[in-house]
Amino acid sequence: MIRLHVPAPLAPEAAVLPTLDQSRYLTQVMRLKIGDSLLVFNGVDGEWRCVITEVLKKGVVLRAEQQVRPQATGPDVELLISVVKKSALEFAVEKATELGVRRIRLVVTHRTQVQHVRMDRLDAIAIEAAEQTGRLDVPMIDEPVKLAELLDGWEAGRRLMFCDETGGAPAMGALAEAGGDPWAVLIGPEGGFSPEERERLRVLPFTTAVSLGPRILRADTAATAALTLWQAAVGDWDR
Repeated sequence: MIRLHVPAPLAPEAAVLPTLDQSRYLTQVMRLKIGDSLLVFNGVDGEWRCVITEVLKKGVVLRAEQQVRPQATGPDVELLISVVKKSALEFAVEKATELGVRRIRLVVTHRTQVQHVRMDRLDAIAIEAAEQTGRLDVPMIDEPVKLAELLDGWEAGRRLMFCDETGGAPAMGALAEAGGDPWAVLIGPEGGFSPEERERLRVLPFTTAVSLGPRILRADTAATAALTLWQAAVGDWDR
């Protein structure tokens, strides 16, 4: 069944107004009409079955009928990824959402090639991925911040999986030894971390430095591989 993410509150008999683009998708692409059902979620009130009650020139009107799943959240893991090229960053956001990441934080490292980031585009990609994968929330995506500033204000109790291209412990064993969430996974830029950044990261008490294997991976590939390893070792794949 079609799933849509909406910002509106969801409750019995609540009227829900999708965006104009969502309305066009429902009526022009999926050919839905009055009386047809779909699933709707907002990240707070669970998932609801809604019925199309009106089709107007400016969009459709839905009515929430029944909650089909209560609100639930996945594991507490964040993706910290350096700002990379547009296509790679968009791919990483999509796959991170599919893999259950709760938050995506864009970072600027010494070797980051600073460029404009369309946050609205990344938000749209995350919403579409959440709709398709069946999750009940959409990860928050933060504006870029310098890595040093992020480390200075690090959240107490959150572990950091540092994916070091120069080598580290085998990921599965190191993660399992460190234990469960909350976690963050850090992926660097195309040129890798600077020696100064690597030195600081390795001495932090909350850091687990890991290797992603013998090959140098692109940032988007590294993000997907690292999150897959994290999920397999300490995530929610066994639920």
